[in-house]
Amino acid sequence: MNSVFYCSFKLKKGVSVPDFLLAAEKLNNEYISKQKGYISWKQLNDGDMWADFLTFETMEDVKKFEANSESAGELAGEFYSFINLSTCKVHYFTVERSY
Repeated sequence: MNSVFYCSFKLKKGVSVPDFLLAAEKLNNEYISKQKGYISWKQLNDGDMWADFLTFETMEDVKKFEANSESAGELAGEFYSFINLSTCKVHYFTVERSY
């Protein structure tokens, strides 16, 4: 079964959403999508609350992705510069069933 890295967060006040989404797209295209087991990254929004929903083949792939996330360097730095890090809540899920 697939596994999911889920992180909810708020952006910093005054952040440009188009700039944030551009930084996310660049991070995905140049780093995240190249990680072992990567399937997809969905960005969800509900007003001021955001969530990243990354799907990987296995929980091992999810854990390796997070453990190695610092290797994304400047790409990750730019992405995280838009986020109020004190609002981040991370969860890991295994997909039990899809319909």
